[in-house]
Amino acid sequence: MGASPRERADDLHAAFADPTVKAVIASIGGDDQITLLPFLDRELIRAHPKPFFGFSDNTVLHAFLWQTGVVSFHGASVMCELGRPGAMARQTADSLRAAFFVPGPYEVVPADRFRVVDVPWDDPDTFLDEPATEPGEGWTWHLPQGAERVVEGRTWGGSLEVLSWLLMADREIAPDPAAYDGHVLFLETSEELPSAAEVFRILRSMGERGLLARFGALVMGRAKSWSFDRPHGPEERTRYALEQREAVLRALGAYAPDTMAVFDVDLGHTDPQYVIPYGGVVRVDGRERRITVTY
Repeated sequence: MGASPRERADDLHAAFADPTVKAVIASIGGDDQITLLPFLDRELIRAHPKPFFGFSDNTVLHAFLWQTGVVSFHGASVMCELGRPGAMARQTADSLRAAFFVPGPYEVVPADRFRVVDVPWDDPDTFLDEPATEPGEGWTWHLPQGAERVVEGRTWGGSLEVLSWLLMADREIAPDPAAYDGHVLFLETSEELPSAAEVFRILRSMGERGLLARFGALVMGRAKSWSFDRPHGPEERTRYALEQREAVLRALGAYAPDTMAVFDVDLGHTDPQYVIPYGGVVRVDGRERRITVTY
């Protein structure tokens, strides 16, 4: 804790360059990984590619690796997923195991149950049992006229808030929007619970930059709708998620009206959580309502 950006970049360089290290897994997210970018050695990491896992603020490193030509894995941080109270969620463990050891296609399916309310890590009793879950309600598909099709492409995206910071700093964003042609955009929001207005404005800026219309499909993670700062009740959670979805659809309607979208997918700040290959191939089948990733 308290290490400088240069020291943290040096840690990453050491992990990537060490032949005995087979994968690099983030312990947790944060809000300042963007400060590491000036110190990262792109050629060193390109010369020693290996799997990197993490999500949330780790979107910065995912975008950096994408620009470097290295496929990474969005998801499975140590404290949130591996350190889940009681045990890892079954679907999280299956997905992570496949990402580590079973290269090839892996179908993502809606979770039967998912966790809404977080538990305090500073209470030892938290870790005696698995957290409470609620019944899953499946995914919501947005299929504009003629969009009931199959889209297969490489992924780009991650945490919407973190992407907005990269866009503002003009870091790790391809200068030519055509670089994203045919890609699958995947997005998620965090426990900071950005307002629907903020979500729309970020996507609007991406639209004005010419990005949104480049993607063949959008996969949107289940909206995080509860936090310790805002412990929403059931009605508030439902309203928050619906308003966020409407904000995304409003932006798509304005800038990418033909884009197929899937909402409430189990990625990002949710539990269970699927690992999504960042820069890897994802198939979004609007005809069969199926999503398949390739590890």
